[in-house]
Amino acid sequence: MMGWAIMILLAAAVGWALWRFGRFGQGGGLDLLGAALLLAVAGYAWQGRPDLPGKATPPPAAQAMPDSAFATMRDTMFEKFTGDAQVLATADAFHRQGLDEYAIGVLKSALQRRPRSADLWVGLGNALVSRGGGLVAPAAELAFTRAAKLSPLHPGPPFFLGLAYAQAGQLDRARAEWAGLLARTPADAPWRADLVAQLAAVDAALR
Repeated sequence: MMGWAIMILLAAAVGWALWRFGRFGQGGGLDLLGAALLLAVAGYAWQGRPDLPGKATPPPAAQAMPDSAFATMRDTMFEKFTGDAQVLATADAFHRQGLDEYAIGVLKSALQRRPRSADLWVGLGNALVSRGGGLVAPAAELAFTRAAKLSPLHPGPPFFLGLAYAQAGQLDRARAEWAGLLARTPADAPWRADLVAQLAAVDAALR
C-alpha cells in the first residue's frame, strides 16, 4: 500500500506543477495531461511491485583468503615490534578478507610517511603480487628492488622476490635470487633453514 500511496502523491504533485506552471489550463491540454498521468499509473500497476517490502542490496562479500607466505615466513627476517610491523599486520588482515586493494592502500599510505622502510617496500611488492593473482608485475619487481637498494643486507627483498618468482613458475629467476642470498647468509642466520629448503625445492623442480 505504501508504494501506491507514494505513486499517487507523486502523480498529483507532478500534475499540479504542470497545470500551475506549464499552461495546461485551456483547450485539450488538460485532457492530455490527465491521460499522461493515468498512463504512468497504469504502467506502474502493470510492471511495478508495490506489494514487495523494500530491502537494500547487500554489498558483495569478499572471499576469505589464507595467510600469504609472506605473512607466515617473515618473522625470522623482519623486526616484530615496530610501527612497520603493525602496518604489515594490518595489510595481512586485509589480505585474509580478500581485500588486497585495501592492503596496498595501507602500505602506500605508510610509505608516504616512511619511504625508506625496506620492510614496507617488501610488503608492498608482496601485496601487488597477491592482487595480480601471483603474477610478478613490473610494479611488484620495482617495490622489491627499491627495498633491496634501501637495505642491501636485508634478506627479505631477495627471499620474497624469489618466492614470488617461484610461485609464478619462473624457477630460474627464483633460483638466482636465492642462490645469491645464500652465498651471503651467515651459517647461524635464523632464516637460513627456510632459504635452503626453498632452494632445494627449486633445484628438484628444475631437475
